[in-house]
Amino acid sequence: MILFDFHFQNYFKPPQTTANDFKQKKMDLQFYKNQASLKQKEHKKFLESLKRKSPKNLDYLVQETHDEVFEEIDCLQCANCCKTTGPLFTEKDIERISKHLKMKISDFEAKFLRTDEDNDKVLQHLPCWFLNEDNTCSIYEVRPKACREFPHTDRKKIYQINHLTIKNTLICPAAFEFVEKIQKNLQRK
Repeated sequence: MILFDFHFQNYFKPPQTTANDFKQKKMDLQFYKNQASLKQKEHKKFLESLKRKSPKNLDYLVQETHDEVFEEIDCLQCANCCKTTGPLFTEKDIERISKHLKMKISDFEAKFLRTDEDNDKVLQHLPCWFLNEDNTCSIYEVRPKACREFPHTDRKKIYQINHLTIKNTLICPAAFEFVEKIQKNLQRK
């Protein structure tokens, strides 16, 4: 009977999840998009609560949670932001990148950018022109400010960009994990 119990229990045990499985799940973009969609109302309610009554150490907790998330998530395994969401290009971005590419500003704008309905300069096409096959950025050192700051999860007074954070959870696994973790961290305290 003991032998039977041992085999019976082992047969019905769920398979062990390895660290590699976890990393693979991390980059299952459809999984994250589905989870973010399902949790939109919950996340929005949580972030709004931070706006109404934020803890005194919120900026510290935000930075700590951001750092924790990016220890687990490798953007080079994803690059969904570069594939699906074009950044806004400021005049300073355009000047810096044009100079780096040894192009005239007007030529850079004509080749890569368009003006959108909000009168912002954005990429003509996606995925980003500067995204390499290995998900690295060919202009990483001079990339636009919007790219450097994305997904904006290390920002002070994060409650000021709740709408953007919610939107980013649908695009970026790290943004989704950030909201999940900060919510858990604040519920524990």
